[in-house]
Formats: sequence, C-alpha cells, structure tokens
Amino acid sequence: MPQRSARETALAALRLWRKERCFADSLFSRLRVKAELTASDRAFVLELVYGVLRNLTLLDFWIGCVRASRIETNVREILRLGLYQVFILKTPEHAAVHETVALAPQKQRAIVNAVLRAAIRQRSELLARADAQPLPVRTSHPQFLVERWRQRFGADQAEELCKWNNAPARIYGRINRLKIDPGTFLQSYPDSRPLPNNSDFVQLNSLPAAALASGHCYIQDPSTAIACELLKPKPGEKILDACAAPGGKTIYLAQFMQNRGTIIACDRDAQRLQVVAHNAARLGAAIVHAVHHDWVREDLPQDIASIAPFDRVLVDAPCTNTGVIRRRIDVKWRLQPSDFNRMANEQLIITRAALELLKPGGVLVYSTCSLEPEENEKIVRRLLCEPLGLRLEAERGSLPFRDGFDGAFAAKLFKAPNAG
Repeated sequence: MPQRSARETALAALRLWRKERCFADSLFSRLRVKAELTASDRAFVLELVYGVLRNLTLLDFWIGCVRASRIETNVREILRLGLYQVFILKTPEHAAVHETVALAPQKQRAIVNAVLRAAIRQRSELLARADAQPLPVRTSHPQFLVERWRQRFGADQAEELCKWNNAPARIYGRINRLKIDPGTFLQSYPDSRPLPNNSDFVQLNSLPAAALASGHCYIQDPSTAIACELLKPKPGEKILDACAAPGGKTIYLAQFMQNRGTIIACDRDAQRLQVVAHNAARLGAAIVHAVHHDWVREDLPQDIASIAPFDRVLVDAPCTNTGVIRRRIDVKWRLQPSDFNRMANEQLIITRAALELLKPGGVLVYSTCSLEPEENEKIVRRLLCEPLGLRLEAERGSLPFRDGFDGAFAAKLFKAPNAG
C-alpha cells in the first residue's frame, strides 16, 4: 500500500472528525501513530487540520463566493484544505492546487481545480469581502458565542478574544520543583524563558522532550496556577482533588506540600485517571493516589470515605472550556446555548458532594477553564445562598485578551468551623 501523504492524512483526519465527533487533539494522535510520516510532515498535518477547523466558517464563505451551486461534503472538505493553504498559509499556488486536486476522486478533480483557480484569480476581491463580513464569519465563531461575549466584554474585547482563539497556542511548562530547582532547570534547558510573574513557569519554543522524560517539566498554561495558589495546601494535609485528570494541578499541589501528606485524585474517566497516575509517577509526586469516581452517578467509594474529612478540596469542575478554545480548537463547534446551564447543574452536584467531605474550618477552591458567568460567579453565588456555612474569601480569574494566558476562574470558599 502506498504511503499516505501529509495532505491525505489531514483530509482523513477532518473526515473522521466530522463522522465520529472525536476531539481534534485525540483524533490527530490516533492518525499520527498510524501514518508513516516524517516529523515535518506530521507538523504539516497538524497545521492543516487545526487551521481548517479554526477557520471553517471563513473557508466556507470563500467557497460560497466562488461557487453558488451545491457542493458535496467530501469535495467541500478538499476545497477547505486547498483554500486554507492558498489564502492563510500562503503556500505557493501551483503546489497547493496540484496537491489538493490530487486528493479528489478522478470525476471530482475538475470541480476542485476550477474552484481553487477561480479563488486565486479573485484573491484580492475575496479577501476584501471577508474583511467586510460580521465577526462570526471573519473569525469563524458561532453567532451565539460572539453575542454573549459582546454583551459581557464589549465589542472590541470580544473581537480580541475571537482572534486569540484562532492563533496557535504558545507552549508553557511548569518547572517541577519536586525534581529540580528553577535555576538548575534554566541552566539545563537554555531554550526556556522564565515568566516574570511566576518563577515556576517557563515559555518554550517547542516541546522539551528531555525535560519531559526526566520529569523536570510538565506542559501547563500559567492560568492553571490560579486555583492551586488559592488552595495553597500545606505539608502533611489531606487534600481531595475531585476532578483531577490529567493531573497538572494535582501534581502542582504535591509540590506545594513538599510531597508530604495525602492527595486523593479522582476522576470519572478511567483512562484519563491512568494518565494522572502516570504523570504523578513520572514527576515524582508520591503522595498522589488516583481513585476512580463519578460524583454525579456513583456512591462514595471506601477509598475516599475512609480518608475524609479533608483539610482542603479542589473542584476543578468539568466545563464548556470557553477559556481554552485556542488549545481545544473544535470546542466552539460542539457548544450549544443550552450547554451553559446544563454544565452548571453538573458543577453544583459535584461541588455539593465534595463539600460534604471538607472538614469544618477547611477550604474549598472551585475552578473552571470557562469564561461564562453561569459556570463561574453564578455557581459561587448559588453556593453562598445555601445553608452550607460557606464564606467567600477570594475570587480570581484570567482573561486571554487581558492577561495573555488561557481563560480561567477560581473562587476560594471557607467552611465555617461550626458547619455540619
């Protein structure tokens, strides 16, 4: 069987994404393992798949400008790949057209060739028409998301947020002080650049294979530190991380605790929980104990009940991920307006259950990577209105257009000493 090219692999990934509704990152990982591609070709596949998914609405707008009649879905996916290369990647036109046309079945090659060449002839006009389109078309975001961000942040910042989401994500790493101190890390890995406001984090140009293999580093956005800093566990304490996978925050908590005490790391996804255990072992977080548990559907397992009550609890709740669309690029195409209230109900169930395991006088931090008030401030207000003996001690957040990192929210809640 002939070796599949990078463009063929990208097209196969986009078709599987449409048919199986997989997340783009996991889908790419599956295809990359199967495809016998060079490192540069694998990077090109990633660029093509992510680039097309980031720009779906805009690419379809250009296709509609050139060809008004109906186009089959399989042909449309090929045209998206071609137009992304020509208009956004600025691939040399001859190579882009020739290689893209070759992806089509013989009977459809004439259509693909005609549309791509017409688009190239009309390049200036098409670019100008795109610039005149509303923000949801220009930046390929669902109308309902754009409208809610405009209402919350204003028109200018909503546009900045959409542009942020479409840009390639920067690579950040957290220095693992359980194995190496920051000074030694920077000397050992000179390509890393320290962040001025958090000495635990560095910016990287590429994935640091050696640092990752040795457990010296964990790939993690600095916004994730907010929840851990608010929880601020102490050595010797008992900590519950209610929704731990993939374990970045969990292991950061172990660092705060100097690897002394107990952290129970729960997750409802057994496979993702294995990732937590693997990461904890690689990074030397010996106090982390992974326990499978679904807070919404299951009774409390003995592994957790026997250790409760906990000194501190982190509920890094499942959410709509609107703060991390730059990294989870297809989230915006999966969301529905009803998802915000649906997720809020689940978040409340999880947080109430975790609160029952928090000792009186203990601290719970509720956090998400969402930008939406239904999942953040409104959850906290609802908890404070219930007879749970809670007091709000702090709220912090990260907004991409303001802070330059992923979106995040965290609230620190204190449970009264006399609370039940």
